[in-house]
Amino acid sequence: MPANPLLALILICLGGVAVAVQAPINAALGRSVGSGLAAAALSFGVGFAALIVLSLATAGGTPFAKAAGVPLWQLAGGLLGAYYVWSVIFGVPGLGVLTALAAMILGQLVAGLVLDHIGAFGLPVQPVSLRRIAAVALVAAGLLLSRS
Repeated sequence: MPANPLLALILICLGGVAVAVQAPINAALGRSVGSGLAAAALSFGVGFAALIVLSLATAGGTPFAKAAGVPLWQLAGGLLGAYYVWSVIFGVPGLGVLTALAAMILGQLVAGLVLDHIGAFGLPVQPVSLRRIAAVALVAAGLLLSRS
């Protein structure tokens, strides 16, 4: 658990704001360049460049040297992130930002429920409970309501 859970919650909420703002920006980029896939690549390229600069400035090159020894599956997050960005670029124009994000959050919560339950990737097990299922069901209801 983070040393300051309130700070972690605030940073994650701000990350949610960033995702919400990123969605229509990337959709507009897709329209401008005429390709959702190219827009996703451009978006990732800009993010990649920023992260390289920040990583080198704060940690030097050592973490990158260690990357050669990590299991390949640990690099799959980049592929999953690329899929996420492309899916939002594809979906936002037809669904709108609210519905697209509600669908994304529902997918995250369903996957999170399963991943927590099995303790995936070395995380501590968080059992499925009625309260957690109700939380997912409420988001599903919100997704349905967002289309009315």
